[in-house]
Amino acid sequence: MSQTPKRWSAKVAVFAASLSIVFAACGGTTTSPSASAPASTAPSVAPPASTAAFAGQVYPATGEAPCGQAAAPDATTGKYTGQMKKISAIDRLTVEFQLCGPAADFLPKIAFSAFGIHDAAYLEAHMADKSILDHPNGTGPYMFKEWKRGERIVWTAFDGYWGTKALTPNLEFRWSGQAAQRLIELQSGNEDGIDNPGVADIAVLKSQGGLQYQPRAGLNTSFLGMNNTMKPWDDERVRQAIAKGIDRAAIVKNFYPDGSTAADYFTPCEIPFACEGDKQWDFDPEGAKKLLADAGYPNGFETKIQFRAAVRGYVTDPPLIATEISQQLKKNINVTAVPEQLESGAMIDGFTSGKLTGLTMIGWGADYPDPSNFLDYHFGAGGIAAFGNKFPDIVEALNKGVATAVPAERTAAYTTANNLIKQHVPAFFMVHGASGVGYRADVENAYASVFGREVFAKMKAGDRDTFRFMQNAEPLSLYCGDESDGESLGACEMSNESLYQYDGGNSVPALATECTASADSTTWTCKLRDGVKFHDGADLDANDVVVSYALEWDTKHPLHKGRAGLFDYWPGLWGGYLNPPPPKK
Repeated sequence: MSQTPKRWSAKVAVFAASLSIVFAACGGTTTSPSASAPASTAPSVAPPASTAAFAGQVYPATGEAPCGQAAAPDATTGKYTGQMKKISAIDRLTVEFQLCGPAADFLPKIAFSAFGIHDAAYLEAHMADKSILDHPNGTGPYMFKEWKRGERIVWTAFDGYWGTKALTPNLEFRWSGQAAQRLIELQSGNEDGIDNPGVADIAVLKSQGGLQYQPRAGLNTSFLGMNNTMKPWDDERVRQAIAKGIDRAAIVKNFYPDGSTAADYFTPCEIPFACEGDKQWDFDPEGAKKLLADAGYPNGFETKIQFRAAVRGYVTDPPLIATEISQQLKKNINVTAVPEQLESGAMIDGFTSGKLTGLTMIGWGADYPDPSNFLDYHFGAGGIAAFGNKFPDIVEALNKGVATAVPAERTAAYTTANNLIKQHVPAFFMVHGASGVGYRADVENAYASVFGREVFAKMKAGDRDTFRFMQNAEPLSLYCGDESDGESLGACEMSNESLYQYDGGNSVPALATECTASADSTTWTCKLRDGVKFHDGADLDANDVVVSYALEWDTKHPLHKGRAGLFDYWPGLWGGYLNPPPPKK
């Protein structure tokens, strides 16, 4: 933790406090609504008038998921590696999650927007034809109104919201990949807020009257991914050479704002247990050349650097940084890597499905404050296919890290995991990028979320009736069970909610009033908030939770559709699908 910036020491305390809730719960105590949870001002809503008995759904409907399955049952599926065993609607307002083992990250994980709760009937009516992708039906403070593709998305305040009503009646998202254009739109008054201002633009926001700048901690990591099923990335020495052949400190100095740091680990050190074990390889061009020669590439080789143009906190200027990396690789270790810009959706889908062939320049921002969010999603048993074949020793260490709430045991597990990640180099980690949000000066309650997704319902846009915000790129869809890009996740959160939510670095109740753990922490029982309405007037009940989770979990569920049908957050964070596809030969 020695490289943790002092300015973020308060963030460390917040994250530690958040995880202490989980640690206590995994010891069998009750997790109750946090004192920091926003006070509900929802009107009292009577239960549905119907007196029909509630028929609670259970998933799987018969039996349980085969925890710890030694082998695949047949050629049509792979073996089950997931954490989830069964999900049951006990009564109208009670959901029970049975797990294959303890999960230290259960509460922060269920707060994540990819596991938002949807009305079961709406899912059944709108998932098959994929109309849910651009017409969401949520429970949040803003209700979706329209999406003019290529132009804007519009929401309006939901009068029936269970909690504190939106302070500005309307909300509008627009987007631009150019930081300079976003600043111009803010200066002209066309926008009330802009995401990720450029390095030079931050000084303008701080000094120009009528504007304000809210900094965001660098809880993100840019990296170069390599697929070990493709040459030359199938040789560990080549991957190590890439890690030694790039000067990440120079990239930070030349292209990132103050507060950014070179990445020594994948998970930012502000997150507990993140920076245990060995740091990744130091910049060592001569050592890199020797590794390449030993691997059979004494004169280097040719490849490409694939990237998307979207500006994020972890990459301030994608084309410029890709060019810098290309020049460094050529100069330092004689590797010719040609930058190749891909369309955003194609880039994300190609990366997560493991179809990209070159170096992939991409990044990751924290969704919740636990190492599993970074490590399990990418390198765990159910992690994405981007890096090729899994490393069994890394998987084993990560499984140990998430299955215990004992700090010493988690420290040991992540020490082992980080040491192995350094050895195998599935990716080269570059920068933890500081970023922020620019606002007009009269925006009340302005802030920058540590997770990069602000709740605009909490802000008041001066005397205007519409809060206008410009982000980096257009969302891919507004159903985020099957998305992983920040632009989509942020947009989804305007209208959709999860069982818990984030308040700073804490996980606090949202659609659930509380979730409690059994003595052995393998069963979690969540009590739902009574009287919550979906935007179409439907009532929230436990079956909505079961269906929302089950369709992501089970590849054979009839609603397992989404946009690309990848649902990669589920296996990445819960360890694996139910009925997973057979392994590739």
